[in-house]
Amino acid sequence: LLRIDGVPVGAEIRTDEVPSPRATRHGAAGRPAEGAPARELDGSIIVIVATDAPILPHQCRRLAQRASLGLARMGGLGATTSGDFFLCFSNGNRALPPPEIEVPGPGVSSVRMLSDTSLDPLFEATVEATEEAIVNALVAAETMTGRDGNTAHRIPHDRLREVMARYGRLRV
Repeated sequence: LLRIDGVPVGAEIRTDEVPSPRATRHGAAGRPAEGAPARELDGSIIVIVATDAPILPHQCRRLAQRASLGLARMGGLGATTSGDFFLCFSNGNRALPPPEIEVPGPGVSSVRMLSDTSLDPLFEATVEATEEAIVNALVAAETMTGRDGNTAHRIPHDRLREVMARYGRLRV
């Protein structure tokens, strides 16, 4: 299901060319055979969104949720057994006194924050950054074997460039 910039990369670079751990578990189509147990070991992803924008915890939560849209644009479905996890933090109010220091006066500190109506550019940036981080990880990866002998193969960069060029997304 992998898509990059709308290009169906997963359909173009098939598992007979770059083997998939999922296809190994579930057969060539990547789906369990009839009567086989449900996909018990689908992959997981952790996305950390970091910003220096002055936003508050409830806004960080909203920003973290947008990372799932970037994952979806890449073909991720958030399957039942995937352990997708999205976190966001901001250091946009770093000038605040540390909590262990007594604040003079009535004990009230001022914080800066973007208004909720100003978050759309951050939402867009989060979606795009999530997509880009996934692409970078796929291209920079090396083939490796992990737990229980699961082997994850890298995507050949030259082959990916070829596919992207064929769909007009890259000049070769």
